[in-house]
Amino acid sequence: MTDWDLMRTRHSVRQYLDLPLPPEALEELTALVGECNRAGGLHIQLVQNEEKAFSGLIARYGRFSGVRNYFALVGKKGPSLEEKCGYYGEKLVLRAQALGLNTCWVAGSYSRVPDAYEIADGEKLVAVIAVGIGAASGRPHRSKAPAAVSNVSDDSPEWFRRGVEAALLAPTAMNQQNFRFTFDGEKLRAEAGLGFYTKLDLGIVKYHFELGAGKGRVRWLFR
Repeated sequence: MTDWDLMRTRHSVRQYLDLPLPPEALEELTALVGECNRAGGLHIQLVQNEEKAFSGLIARYGRFSGVRNYFALVGKKGPSLEEKCGYYGEKLVLRAQALGLNTCWVAGSYSRVPDAYEIADGEKLVAVIAVGIGAASGRPHRSKAPAAVSNVSDDSPEWFRRGVEAALLAPTAMNQQNFRFTFDGEKLRAEAGLGFYTKLDLGIVKYHFELGAGKGRVRWLFR
């Protein structure tokens, strides 16, 4: 599948079958976690066969069931932590999709399980991503118009148009799509709006924009 296929077919899934992660997928995702941690200076961990995080009232309120595996997005506290977790977390999400798995970003509807993952001094758990074999493949979300999240115009270069289109396919908290991309002919900017988890969302949409714009066109820097 192409990057566009993955972005268009990946939808949030909250109900999972009671099946383990396939060995081949587990091996590839574990390797990618290591790559993301090295590239982003993070401490992401793939938690397996753990039921407590999604067995409480909060998870049931969020309509989660059958979640046994998830990525714990952990990293050193700092101004860009949430954004980096969003960027590298979405990289894991799309790879999982390519491997035939389903996922769901979860920022609040789960219980913390301190003995299931490691959080070192100075680190923080930002969010988790449920991963597994879904009971269904999920449904597409509604998207805003490109002009609502960017300064795209008839004169905009094709790579910018495609980047914005890809960003609108990204998952965001409560589907708020509260971000904005601007290009003035020289500088490309990406900004988070006000609201819940918008810094995390910004990292997610930055990864999508990068894929949509095309290989080598955009490289985001994190402080």
